[in-house]
This record gives sequence, structure tokens and C-alpha cells, in this order.
Amino acid sequence: MNLKKKKQLAIRTFGVGKERIIFVKSRLEEIKEAITKQDIRELYREGAIRIQEPKGRRKIQKKKSRKGPGKVGKKVKKRKQGYVKITRRLREHLRELKKQNKISKEEEKDIRNKIRNRKFNSLSGFKAYLKVSGGTKENENSKTKKKRK
Repeated sequence: MNLKKKKQLAIRTFGVGKERIIFVKSRLEEIKEAITKQDIRELYREGAIRIQEPKGRRKIQKKKSRKGPGKVGKKVKKRKQGYVKITRRLREHLRELKKQNKISKEEEKDIRNKIRNRKFNSLSGFKAYLKVSGGTKENENSKTKKKRK
């Protein structure tokens, strides 16, 4: 007995896969006579047609709600924020001094390295350093150089 068309009708009626629809063997004659979706639904209510539970694991999360690399927001550390603020402020001041020709190119390079290495904690400390050193590199180099063996 070929019930392929009846199975297709049941698939469309219930919206499930063909492996999940099971016809009860003792009631195959009734199933063969069914020609409408309503007939299939009635046979299901009576127990002539059964629908199996899906096999395998169900997806726990929908794809839409997953977090991808672009959705992960990492907070910038406070220490880094402070470093960026002070560095920008000091470099801006250094640029102004360079425009006014108060500092040579070599001195600017040296001071930029010191800013990068966090030698200065604030703009006032930076200005005090410039005042003490007189804007010259020689005073600072003599203090920082260490003798090598």
C-alpha cells in the first residue's frame, strides 16, 4: 500500500519533517481514505497519525541574540584614559613651544620621549621642568646617563 501522497499531505498540514510522521499500522485503511487536511487533522486527534519529537539537540540560543566580536564592548581602563589625556595636553603645549621657536628639534624629540615615558605627571610639572632645565638637553643628559662597565 503506497501512502506517499498521504504523508505529503500530513507534512503540509502539520509543518513537520517526513521522518516525524508515523502512521499507526492497524489504521492504514482509514488513512488511505483521507483526502483533505481536515481528514488528516481528525486522524491525528483520534491517534491514527502520530508525530514524533524532533531528534538531536535543540538550539539553546537563537542566532540573533549571540554576541559576536563586534558586540563585545570592553571598557577602556582609567589608567590609560589618564595617560592619554595628559599626553595629549603635554604634546599640544610642546607643539606651541616649537611654533614659537623656544625649543630646537632635538630638544623636542627628547622631551617627546620623556612625555611618552611618563616623566611628567601634569602640565605644571612639565613647565617646571622646562624652567629648571632652561630648555636645554645638556643638564638632563648629565643626570640620566649611567656609566657602563
